[in-house]
Amino acid sequence: MIIETKGVTKSYNRVDVVHEVDMMVPEGEIYGFLGPNGSGKTTMMRMLLGLVRPNRGVIRMFGKKMPEDRISILAKTGALIEKPAYYEHLDGRDNLRVLAALRGINDNKTIDRALERVNLHRVGRKKVKSYSLGMKQRLGIASAMLHNPRILLLDEPTNGLDSEGIFEIRELIRNLSEKEGVTVLISSHLLGEIEHAASRIGIIYNGNLLYQGKMNELLTHQKMGSFIIESNMIELIINALQAYDIQTSLDGEGKVQVRGSEADRDRIKKILVEKGLTDFHIYDSMRTLEEAYLELIRSQKVSV
Repeated sequence: MIIETKGVTKSYNRVDVVHEVDMMVPEGEIYGFLGPNGSGKTTMMRMLLGLVRPNRGVIRMFGKKMPEDRISILAKTGALIEKPAYYEHLDGRDNLRVLAALRGINDNKTIDRALERVNLHRVGRKKVKSYSLGMKQRLGIASAMLHNPRILLLDEPTNGLDSEGIFEIRELIRNLSEKEGVTVLISSHLLGEIEHAASRIGIIYNGNLLYQGKMNELLTHQKMGSFIIESNMIELIINALQAYDIQTSLDGEGKVQVRGSEADRDRIKKILVEKGLTDFHIYDSMRTLEEAYLELIRSQKVSV
């Protein structure tokens, strides 16, 4: 694991804003850290960077402890926490040159590569005050990648962006992960962005990590159970099931959706075969991230 935390807790005025969080981020993946505003995401990101110290718990990155090995860890880590600040009167290239110099980097090739990574190489000579918010966010990611880190921490990178800006950031994150093997930890309160970008997800609410795992496992995990029947004899299948008082509905693709248990699915298979309706395919339906997220949040509220 490139990031592993055990029991990490941070409190202010005796109130836990992050409570006993065990986070595990595998190398090479895009980990979506999802939660509403005020849920503890930014505090957790700051603790991973050594900007805030936990009250208790252990943080390890690259197998080393934070904050004891902070310098070594940060040498392999890039981060963009909240909105980046720039010298507005300078162009994008000169802003990167200033930041690179602070890291002891003085070659133009590094600046060129950073701008190309985020598709700003054509506007590198334009003053930053003329940049859109999306361009400024991409410039922030370029600055975080100057030293070729193994992991990139992004806190709400699409906040305030229009749909085009959001798409550009999403594609940039994918390219960094897929083409360069960079591990990305991205926090957001926007479900759609995490669903489209992340392969692994952690859901935090009121400082508690409610779920952590692969995205597809979360979306296929069901309590009630729901499955889809696909066939070229949909009308006959619906009529056959309704004769047994089995409620069905059609999804947006014209497939039959049925809610029930594994036993219900076996019963439906038997009914259809007995009716001579053998040309069908039945499989688990996938929830949307919104459905899974709301179920977790509601269960947390009920348990409080």
